Amino acid sequence: MPPESDARVARARSASGDELKSLVHEAGEETLLALLANPNLDEPHVILMLERLDLPASVLGAVAGEGKWASSEAVRLRLARHPRTPKRFALAAVRQLFLFDLVRLSLLPSAPADIRRVAEEVILTRVPHLAIGEKLTLARRGPSRVAGAILAEGHPQATKLALANAFLTESQVLKLLAKTGVPARVVAAIAQHPKWSCQYNVRMALVRNAHTPAASVLAFLPQLTLGDLKQIAKLEGLAPHLKKHMRDEILRRANSVDSPSRVRSAREMD
Repeated sequence: MPPESDARVARARSASGDELKSLVHEAGEETLLALLANPNLDEPHVILMLERLDLPASVLGAVAGEGKWASSEAVRLRLARHPRTPKRFALAAVRQLFLFDLVRLSLLPSAPADIRRVAEEVILTRVPHLAIGEKLTLARRGPSRVAGAILAEGHPQATKLALANAFLTESQVLKLLAKTGVPARVVAAIAQHPKWSCQYNVRMALVRNAHTPAASVLAFLPQLTLGDLKQIAKLEGLAPHLKKHMRDEILRRANSVDSPSRVRSAREMD
């Protein structure tokens, strides 16, 4: 090791005050590792260090392996979200985070995608055991899969908040409508929601769903393409009254263009 590096490492092991703050920004890996052995180093210094995106993986691993730092929630959150944290340390940190730190992590674009997904999965395992106040907060600002899981439970307040959640995706709404056992009030809430009821694919899923209020189904039928109407009408298990409404809608369109072939096509569905 060059004399200058020796001096820097030695200084890192004993520095204090402003010099310690300055060394947190030191680029050298050996200096940073030496800094972690400094008895004057405290949590704010470590947190400042972990904000560096260029931090070497060895330094991140050393922080994660030190019990007094790994026991800090602020440190665990930064280890979990840092793109260079070795995977085993990042996963261990994620699983120990508090609920709303998990939420922050799951929504952080700069965090590794697989870590964000694990954070979501940890939240999902906790959802059934949460107090209603926590569920309402998650329904309002949790990630898409979490909002969908809470929506599926059917709590009236949570349903309203989840449907207004900016992170909720059409994909999650469609998955929910395809599930068996989803409360009828949730399906009705989706059918009446000003955002989701206007999505074409959601309308299709609502028309297929046995819990969708008849008034909503009748309102959606004129908005579906003729091809989709015919396809849905052929589904097994479709309620007879729904099939009748579809047949009537197909006949109405056929009559509106005075097409004998379309009228015949609609009658063949009987």
